[in-house]
Amino acid sequence: MQAVVERELELRLVLSPERSVAVPARLTYRSADPYAVRVTFHLDSPAPVEWVFARELLVEGVFRACGAGDVRVWPSRSGSRGVVTMALSSPDGQALLEVATAPLSAWLERTLRLVPPGTEQGHLRLGEAVADWLAGETDAPRAADPAAGQGPDGVAGAAGEARPGGAEEDRAGGPPEGPRSAAG
Repeated sequence: MQAVVERELELRLVLSPERSVAVPARLTYRSADPYAVRVTFHLDSPAPVEWVFARELLVEGVFRACGAGDVRVWPSRSGSRGVVTMALSSPDGQALLEVATAPLSAWLERTLRLVPPGTEQGHLRLGEAVADWLAGETDAPRAADPAAGQGPDGVAGAAGEARPGGAEEDRAGGPPEGPRSAAG
């Protein structure tokens, strides 16, 4: 049985040091996909924008700067309140987002109680996934085409690279390179 932990939050899209705009978002964690978190942004567009990356990256980012490449996360302050800053980068642009630390931490704590760190492997249902695939109930996995710059999921981008809807597994430490323009 799959359990889901969701939370609607308001993030702030940082446009400049003096200006930001509210962006409603939904954070989703599924026990059947125990290494990943999903952040779905509800923008003024026909479809929401979803980013998928490692839960561990978000947990670590509450305490210290982490990540490299497409997703970087670090703790910060906005005025008098604690925030977690996320820098997201894709071929379509970049975004610098802030979320209040307290509600994000509370949501993460719920995910950690559901699937404690180190027990994720036991929540993967690989046998069921293979059986579904063999029964024709899911799409066949796509082969990578390195010559076309595709990773193992058949999507353009390097392996381990985050992209909207892709998994982020790169958790290199070190401080972020600094805020980038949120316009993209």
